[in-house]
Amino acid sequence: MSSSIPEYDEAYVWAWLPGATEPVVAGRLHAHDGVVSFNYGKSYLARSDAIPLYLPELPLEAGELPLLPGLTMPGCIRDAAPDAWGRRVILNRKLGVRADEFTQVDLPELAFLLESGSDRIGALDFQRSPTVYEPRSPVNATLEELMDAAERVEKGIPLSPDLDQALHHGTSIGGARPKALIEDGGVRHVAKFSSSSDLYSVVKGEFIAMRLARHCGIDAAPVSLVRAGGKDVLLVERFDRARADGGWQRHAMVSGLTMLGLDEMLARYASYQDLAEIIRHRFTAPAETLRELFARIVFNILCGNTDDHARNHAAFWDGATLTLTPAYDICPQGRSGQEATQAMLISGQNRMSRMASCLQAAHHFLLSEADAIALIECQLARIGENWRPVCDEAELGEADRNLFWGRQFLNPYAFTALEGRAGAIKTLAEDIRDDASA
Repeated sequence: MSSSIPEYDEAYVWAWLPGATEPVVAGRLHAHDGVVSFNYGKSYLARSDAIPLYLPELPLEAGELPLLPGLTMPGCIRDAAPDAWGRRVILNRKLGVRADEFTQVDLPELAFLLESGSDRIGALDFQRSPTVYEPRSPVNATLEELMDAAERVEKGIPLSPDLDQALHHGTSIGGARPKALIEDGGVRHVAKFSSSSDLYSVVKGEFIAMRLARHCGIDAAPVSLVRAGGKDVLLVERFDRARADGGWQRHAMVSGLTMLGLDEMLARYASYQDLAEIIRHRFTAPAETLRELFARIVFNILCGNTDDHARNHAAFWDGATLTLTPAYDICPQGRSGQEATQAMLISGQNRMSRMASCLQAAHHFLLSEADAIALIECQLARIGENWRPVCDEAELGEADRNLFWGRQFLNPYAFTALEGRAGAIKTLAEDIRDDASA
């Protein structure tokens, strides 16, 4: 936790309740002694429609609420903080920090909450006032503004701040991938930009993976590809917003890390096996959700997405139960060799990126070995059938196709250590890999 700066010692949490298009003040955050604590406001506790921001972290009780063991701030609050890109933008804007200086500078956590835009993920925002809500950066860029960005700059028409940062300052801010918020025809998107430092088409790789995930029957967020300012841009449809009369409803969400009760520094201990246990006891439609999560693990390995950390999994929160959100951030990672590991443990201490790891863990997801094998074979077949059409849709060049296929997608390592009737998976993968390469 960063050292205290008086102007960032407190913040007020505003929340959109289920079905609401305007926020209400829910409580106060207080930074002290290296931690950030929360207490509900009396007005919020008196509401008949009040819901806990998340359980078991923040029950509807008066007074300063104790933190869960190992945490320095409530996880559900940390979930609403900006991601790596957002933090770099804030450091660059507030302190003029360059890409090579980020490791030398830090701000208190409340600074990132108070300085980031108000249209953040989920249903929370943070203000200095407990009585007046003033959104920061309230206007998303339009798709037209994105597409015409270069022409607008030439004509001297300013872009929205977020879009300007992502398009023109992404490389100088460095590190995390540039993003901006886009609105088009009543639909909101997260726009992800390519970078001049990319060694291959990362944006198109994510597009292909997200598209193929849907072909495999996975509930993945809809995506599209556009080109703006000479860069490929991936548009990911937001699922935490719903258009309603009078404005936008916001859906409360918590990350897998919060559900597991882990601090950022302990993310390496996050486990799919433990998440499956939570699903069995706290989720709506647990059996269907367990199968969906298992399918996502399988697909992550088949497409080479080893960045499946616990913040890349989330659930909607309605005040009592959890419901898995659509999949997002399925992005094949750069890979030079074969052996690989997933960011989350699959079961026990095993995180090896292999189908054998999935089969060993299948019973935690209430799947028999036969069901798990059938699911894997189905995904392999769907990937093989749709590989060329999806690559064509992405206008992916031959060099990048050859780079992805057999390296990120269907890497041979994924099919090692398969025994018995599971051995047929390896043969099927080889046939599909050879067929698509022909």
